[in-house]
Amino acid sequence: MLVYLRLLKESLSFAINALRNNKLRTLLSLLGVTIGIFSIIAVLAAVDSLDKKISKDLSSLDKNTIYLMKFCFGPSEIPQWKREQFPNVKYDEYIGLKNSMNDTDQVGYQLFVNRETLKYDSKTVSDVNIIPASSEMVDIDGLSFDKGRFYNESESNSGTAVIVLGYDIAEGLFGATDPLGKNIRLYGQRFTVIGVIAKQGAGFFGDSNDTSVYLPANFLRRMYGDSDAMTPVIVLKPVKGVDMDAYKAEIAQKLRAIRGIKAGEMDNFFINVLSGFTDFIDGILGQMNFVGWIISGFSLLVGGFGIANIMFVSVKERTNLIGIQKSLGAKNKFILFQFLFEAIILSVIGGIIGLLMVWGIAIGLTKLLDFEFVLSLKNILLGTGLAALIGLVSGILPAISAANLDPVEAIRTGM
Repeated sequence: MLVYLRLLKESLSFAINALRNNKLRTLLSLLGVTIGIFSIIAVLAAVDSLDKKISKDLSSLDKNTIYLMKFCFGPSEIPQWKREQFPNVKYDEYIGLKNSMNDTDQVGYQLFVNRETLKYDSKTVSDVNIIPASSEMVDIDGLSFDKGRFYNESESNSGTAVIVLGYDIAEGLFGATDPLGKNIRLYGQRFTVIGVIAKQGAGFFGDSNDTSVYLPANFLRRMYGDSDAMTPVIVLKPVKGVDMDAYKAEIAQKLRAIRGIKAGEMDNFFINVLSGFTDFIDGILGQMNFVGWIISGFSLLVGGFGIANIMFVSVKERTNLIGIQKSLGAKNKFILFQFLFEAIILSVIGGIIGLLMVWGIAIGLTKLLDFEFVLSLKNILLGTGLAALIGLVSGILPAISAANLDPVEAIRTGM
């Protein structure tokens, strides 16, 4: 064991000398490993960070939550011109499904509308995400509150002029003042603030609850009717453990019956399951990983050749020393491991530089953006391990050539 520790120490010394004595040559040779490790770990860290952010944003939602609407979350076999002819879901259909669906925890109704400006006295907040929704959305969206409450079923059904503010909206309009009971203006009407949602942070999918407000969907329906300017969606949250295929089939059967769709005719609606959307996102992240590995693989290949080149030059420069070592009794295995350790150390140095670059960028992006860029221990170990593997593979041939040198010829050649 002591012999191998001494070998490692000597190899480290030779690697450091190579860096000092041939700075440009070594730098250029290590550049490939550095770029390769940087590329792979940067991609993996980015994917991990996105995955963590998506998981956080969707943590309050059940992955079996279903969004019933005229649009499809992902790609569809139905032509776009045909999809554009689909009718919007209706409030009566929401009521029908709410009263008839089995194995259902909650059924909610929501409208997608244009962004608006909110006013309180002389203060305004513009570009606000408006979420007109039924009272069930508080449970479906998993909302928690900093102050107050969500509107109840009676207020939702009657379209009462009440509103629930996102944290940032409340801060922008009221600052340190308690907003509960205050009246704000929206759509030219007065709304009474009854709640403030707890701070969430930036959302991966755009708006977060911090920059959104909830109000009863029936308020807008009472003002504008079922306008084409508003896109409705029925949201269903099944009970846990339900057979999703059977549950979706029940939704389709009951909505087809409500719409009077005849047997043999295609559905004119989409049953979008949240898990299908997350699977779609996971597929995109997987493709990013795959592309990152391919691009990085070329850099690592170039880096491997660079390490091999350094080691062949090192063998040539130290031929005399190798001959002396062998003449003093050093075994081939000793010489082999000496050069292998040196190649691994050089490669790991290049890998560490690449990891430090990723770490620096991660810190910078986290500070500049409202997004946590994560460099996990798993990726650090993976980057270091890959660098060591590249060094091992690249150093095999030079190490074998050094170990097989004839001591007499090596001393004579080096003189």
